[in-house]
Amino acid sequence: MTDTKLRTSRMHLLFVLPLVLEVQSISTSHNITYDCTCYEELKIANCTSRNFTHLPAALPPFTEQLDLSLNHLSAIRPRAFHTTRRLRILLLNDNVIAVLADGAFSLLEGLLRLDLSRNRISFLSEGFSQGLGSLRDLSLAENRLTNLDSSFFVHFDALQRLNLRHNAIETIKMRTFVSMSTLRQLQLNSNNLTVLKNGIFSMLRNLEVLYLHHNQIHYLDVGVLSPLTSLALLDLTNNNLSTIQFKTFLSLNTYSTHIMLQGNPWNCDCDLQRVFRKLCNVKRLFLDDYDNLTCVNLDESHRNYTMKEEFCVAEMVTVLVITITVVITVVAAIVMAEKKRKKKNKEKHWTEVGELSCASQD
Repeated sequence: MTDTKLRTSRMHLLFVLPLVLEVQSISTSHNITYDCTCYEELKIANCTSRNFTHLPAALPPFTEQLDLSLNHLSAIRPRAFHTTRRLRILLLNDNVIAVLADGAFSLLEGLLRLDLSRNRISFLSEGFSQGLGSLRDLSLAENRLTNLDSSFFVHFDALQRLNLRHNAIETIKMRTFVSMSTLRQLQLNSNNLTVLKNGIFSMLRNLEVLYLHHNQIHYLDVGVLSPLTSLALLDLTNNNLSTIQFKTFLSLNTYSTHIMLQGNPWNCDCDLQRVFRKLCNVKRLFLDDYDNLTCVNLDESHRNYTMKEEFCVAEMVTVLVITITVVITVVAAIVMAEKKRKKKNKEKHWTEVGELSCASQD
């Protein structure tokens, strides 16, 4: 009887064992670790929308993509990701992060993408970029930054895309992006910039796209764009530009650059119109929305005057009148001079005849 039970038990074990192994395999592939769904084959840990107030205490070391978005994280401590050093993508967007400690990402030497958008970050320390020498894509969009300094971005040697839209940035200090020689796209739209000074775009020789729309920019230094030798698109729409200098855009020594300027309060006069006409004749520059540029100072008739219209008629008439007057004056002077010459020659002729007659009488 004992032998029979033993044989039955062994047969039952042989039957159940494959099922146990299969369940274990499934559990390994879709393991739940601290409320995060982890996928070993994909090397992904999904921790989104789990109401975390702190980082998970443990995560599988194989994780290369970690999604911690839509939680309640308020701070990232130093060396916070010491158990997940293989991370290549880290999503921290849509939290309430206000503090990023020095060296918070210092162990993530292979990280390629970091998303910190829609948080409460108002300041970046000098140690913010430690360990992020491989990072290619950084988003700090929709935070509370008010100024940018070169100390924020010291170690971003490989960064290609930087998103700073929808902050409250008022000032960019000289050489802020000096360590980002590989940067190709920079989004600074929807901030509070008013003036673009020389030196703020130093070393951005590979930048191809620069978004500056929806700021309060009213002035650009003449040489501020000159370092951007690869720029293909410059968006300055919806700012506070009323006039521009020809040399500002002429300093763009690029092969081909598309410039967008619509939505600015242009103070149209003959000088500004001449500037735009000269810009349109520069073969490497393309004013994509030139036909839609409107003037705010010529709307007495309640219609939108465009930059292409000829609103320098009065000046042209004045110039024409002055030119005609000068021509008439010169012609009159020539005629009078010719008459005087002829009169003088005639008087001289009669004098010579008189002298000759007296001589013959002698």
